[in-house]
Amino acid sequence: MPKVSKRLKAANKKRPADALPLSDAVAALKSFDAAKFDQSVEVAMRLGIDHTQADQIVRGSIVLPNGTGKTKRVAVFAQGAKAEEAKAAGAEYVGEEDLANKVKDGWTDFDVCIAAPDMMKLVGPLGKVLGPRGLMPSPRAGTVTPEIGKTVGEYKAGKVEFRNDKAGIVQAVVGKMSFDGPKLVENIQAFMDKVSTLKPGSIKGTFIKGAHISATMSPSVRLAV
Repeated sequence: MPKVSKRLKAANKKRPADALPLSDAVAALKSFDAAKFDQSVEVAMRLGIDHTQADQIVRGSIVLPNGTGKTKRVAVFAQGAKAEEAKAAGAEYVGEEDLANKVKDGWTDFDVCIAAPDMMKLVGPLGKVLGPRGLMPSPRAGTVTPEIGKTVGEYKAGKVEFRNDKAGIVQAVVGKMSFDGPKLVENIQAFMDKVSTLKPGSIKGTFIKGAHISATMSPSVRLAV
C-alpha cells in the first residue's frame, strides 16, 4: 500500500466535509500545504448521461479567461498562406508531407495538432498514431479548420478540450495553484458554464450531478452545484 505523505495527511484533515460555493472551495484548496512545484488545478464534473448513447456524448472546448498556466506546443498541417498564419500565431511545428512522415515514424512531441481542411488527405492516415494519444484533428473539436491563425492563437492563449469518459465525467485543467483565487474562480466558472450549455436534449433528469476541484497532489473539494 502506498505511503501517504505528512503533507497529504494534513491536507486530508483540513478537507471540508461539505460541498462549498465555488469561491470558498477555491480558498479551501489553496489552504492546503503547498507542494514543491506549481500544481495544476483541475475541475471534474459528474454528468447524468449514458455514455453508450451517441446523442448523449458531451464534448467541446473553451478558451479560459486566464489561460491554464501552461504553454501548449502546437503542430499544424498547412501550406502556403495558412502555413504562414500558423507560424505568425506561434505554432512550434508547421509542415506538410515532411511533418506527416515524422508523425508516421512515431514522433508526437506536441500537445495540440491542427490541420487545414485540404491537409486531411495527409493527416487521415496518421490516425493510428495520433488517435490513441488524443491528438487527431477533427472538425467537431475545431482542430480541422480554415481559421488556422485564430485557432493556433486560442490554444496558445489557454484553450482546453474536454469529452466525457465512460463514467460520465468531464474534466479539465483550469489553472495553476499559483493563480490568485479570483482568477481560478473565473476559469472554473467559465468551464462549468460551458459544460452546462451542452446538455443533450434527450436528458430529462439532472444533468450536473456533482463537481469537485483538486490540485495535482491534493485532496478534492466538493462544489455546491
